[in-house]
Amino acid sequence: MDLTEQINQLEADLQELGSLLEKAERKRVQELLKQEQKKVEKELSVKRQQKEQQARRAADPSAASKATYTVKITNYAWDQSEKFVKIYLTLKDVHTIPSENVEVNFTEGSFSVLVKDLGGKNHQMTVLNLLYPIDEKESYKKIKTDMVLVMCKKQSAKKWEYLTKVEKLAKDKEKPAVDDNADPGDGLMNMLKKIYSEGDDEMKRTINKAWSESQEKKVQGEGMMDF
Repeated sequence: MDLTEQINQLEADLQELGSLLEKAERKRVQELLKQEQKKVEKELSVKRQQKEQQARRAADPSAASKATYTVKITNYAWDQSEKFVKIYLTLKDVHTIPSENVEVNFTEGSFSVLVKDLGGKNHQMTVLNLLYPIDEKESYKKIKTDMVLVMCKKQSAKKWEYLTKVEKLAKDKEKPAVDDNADPGDGLMNMLKKIYSEGDDEMKRTINKAWSESQEKKVQGEGMMDF
């Protein structure tokens, strides 16, 4: 069914809903009809926008060739449920373009998104090395107002702390290594040395003074900390 036929069908639905609403006497029935009427009006508005875009492309055959460059999708967020990891991609007016212009491909360890001819550009995002395997056959996309929702079906109910293995490795590197046999005082000493080496002159003077006063209480005449 092409867009013109879809629009005609929706207009006929809207007309019939209006006729039913005029005849309805019970308040609950009226409210249900009004809700359905709003849904059809919204869908009709989207289809009309899509038809306008088609008409513009038909009137200007070079318009398709203008969308020759691709930009990366950077505005996104993610969360999860027990069964899915959900990635939210914010793309203004994405709901107004044909759904076939939004391509999402899945593998067990990755997914990629390509949105064609939106605002005169193609928009792309590729995420590799997902933290855990996904079920590519059960994963899918949803197109919402100004948003593409990527639904990655988990193979297990594990909670994802990160979206990718790379993010996990990066965070793990930031954590200090813990040696169960190390002297607790060594850890404090290393921390002080790091602060000292990265600090400004005022910080160094403060640390030297504190260290000196501490040592004088233990051993009179002890010099300043050797950094």
